[in-house]
Amino acid sequence: MTTFVDRVELHVAAGNGGHGCASVHREKFKPLGGPDGGNGGRGGDVILTVDQSVTTLLEYHHSPHRKATNGKPGEGGSRSGKDGQDLVLPVPDGTVVLDGEGNVLADLVGQGTSYVAAQGGRGGLGNAALASARRKAPGFALLGVPGDVLDIQLELKTVADVALVGYPSAGKSSLISVLSAAKPKIADYPFTTLVPNLGVVTAGATVYTVADVPGLIPGASQGKGLGLEFLRHVERCSVLVHVLDTATLESDRDPVSDLDIIEAELREYGGLENRPRIVVLNKIDVPDGKDLAEMVRPDLEARGYRVFEVSAVAHMGLKELSFALAELVAGARAARPKEEATRIVIRPKAVDDAGFTVTREEDGLFRVRGEKPERWVRQTDFSNDEAVGYLADRLNRLGVEDRLMKAGARSGDGVAIGPEDNAVVFDWEPSVTAGAEMLGRRGEDHRFEAPRPAAQRRRDRDAERDEVQQEFDGFEPF
Repeated sequence: MTTFVDRVELHVAAGNGGHGCASVHREKFKPLGGPDGGNGGRGGDVILTVDQSVTTLLEYHHSPHRKATNGKPGEGGSRSGKDGQDLVLPVPDGTVVLDGEGNVLADLVGQGTSYVAAQGGRGGLGNAALASARRKAPGFALLGVPGDVLDIQLELKTVADVALVGYPSAGKSSLISVLSAAKPKIADYPFTTLVPNLGVVTAGATVYTVADVPGLIPGASQGKGLGLEFLRHVERCSVLVHVLDTATLESDRDPVSDLDIIEAELREYGGLENRPRIVVLNKIDVPDGKDLAEMVRPDLEARGYRVFEVSAVAHMGLKELSFALAELVAGARAARPKEEATRIVIRPKAVDDAGFTVTREEDGLFRVRGEKPERWVRQTDFSNDEAVGYLADRLNRLGVEDRLMKAGARSGDGVAIGPEDNAVVFDWEPSVTAGAEMLGRRGEDHRFEAPRPAAQRRRDRDAERDEVQQEFDGFEPF
């Protein structure tokens, strides 16, 4: 059964925004009390957060579909809907987030580092928030915006200071088990190590982590063996340690040729050329291994490598190796640039940037693209004529109508707002009420302007009284 997964495809869906409410306050002896529809709640986000207690992506391998909760719709009495709850997904330290095309979206390193993978939709405004001096009692509300729905890939790149690389059965797992408290699986057959193992080593005042990467073979960078799947786990390391077997039973292998083959695979993979290297000649407790180590050591040192002869089984040479690694790790940490506080960059919108574009396609269709027009269309209830009129009014104020006229659009031409796979298409009629003629001018409601019976009766009585008073004032006594 799989217990370690370092690459998954995750299907995430943020919560949808709640719809706004169209409501009029109703109370005894208070006719037409005014609009009191509340706003819809915001949809929940899907957030990836680094958690040091998580070491694998196995959970998302079994459950790849994740969705945040939706926002609640608004209610009458000016009651806004409840916001959707954010969905926080813990991921291991060193997780890389990629889109469907393989582009890096985020590199999550460090406890608590977060990335919003899917943004929740905003809630729609209720008619109380849409009321104005011109639109006293809107008979509509805005719909909630759908949340983001997308597929992302998660790749785990182990965060370690030192990476042990070498052939299968070279003794890497044995070495990490005696350098640290890690307990990897150890056996005398190839590919015992199927997953990377991490161990923490303390050498003096320096504490560093060591990663035992599954064994490499010729062609690993092209996918042979397990190398291609786990070479990414050495990308973040500061030091590479070549663990060479000096007691191999294979007649066609020796430490120098093993080193050349592994180096060739690392060069083929790329990105590791500038990492400092150390060569460890393992299994010197075997007589033939000790002799072979003494034979190849001068050649390796002539190439510029620091060479250590060790025996993981007999615990020989481990102290010198651990302190040498600590020295290299400390130097690499000191050479890293100091982290600076995140700078807030403000990029104001250009004066001539309208926030949308109008293009004419080959079939004569005019397409409008922009964050505001597309969001406004998604928030419009097209079954409500007044809501359609309000949308037309907003687009006109934004300048869409003027841009369409400049692009050559005429009455009756097709106009699409949004991308090709999710657009609203309509026949354009400039400066019309967009189907809301019954409501008068666009976006207005005349219900409050209609004469009220009680007020009319008062006006009639006042008029009669004034008429009687005028007659009385014109009466001349005898």
